[in-house]
Amino acid sequence: MSSGDEAIRVAAERAEQTAGRNIPQFDDLPIPGDTANLREGENLNDACLALLPLVGVWRGEGEVNYPTIDGPRRFAQQLTIAHDGRPFLFHEARSWLLDDDGNVIRPAARETGWWRPQEDDTIELLLAHSSGILELFYGTPKNQSAWQLATDAVVRTSTAKEVTAAQRLYGIVAGGDLGYVEERAMVGQPMTPHASALLRRVVG
Repeated sequence: MSSGDEAIRVAAERAEQTAGRNIPQFDDLPIPGDTANLREGENLNDACLALLPLVGVWRGEGEVNYPTIDGPRRFAQQLTIAHDGRPFLFHEARSWLLDDDGNVIRPAARETGWWRPQEDDTIELLLAHSSGILELFYGTPKNQSAWQLATDAVVRTSTAKEVTAAQRLYGIVAGGDLGYVEERAMVGQPMTPHASALLRRVVG
């Protein structure tokens, strides 16, 4: 069996569990609701076609580390990337720390924002973090299944940790999972690997 045939087989098996699921919705909104399932809801806007593989709800585990923290630490995450038919995607990530046995220790980082693809293939990613950080990323698709972004601006509240820059690489990997790596420059450190995760599609 070729690698292409194997990828199709794996995707079909995964779809048996995920194709009928979507984000819970109120059914009385007078405007289109968000959908993380391309089979339901509004059609994906043509402007977002370069980001189509990202749409879904993803869950998995990763590792966070930095010279200034006691690590590495395991974490789990749910990432929702959805749309309502307009030329942007909604982004929400919720994380929780795990102990060495995989038990939940406590809730961890949260972020929410918007992917805004532009006509010249530039991607704007606006993220607000519960820790008091606001970030504006710019990037481009590396290919049809990978996207690289770096901050153009970082704003923080007076009580937030010092963060000066960040960059992220997202990619669909073998088997259709979503992997990402993040580097950060913060608390006096240069750009340094900070977090990575591998997430499996659970919706879409």
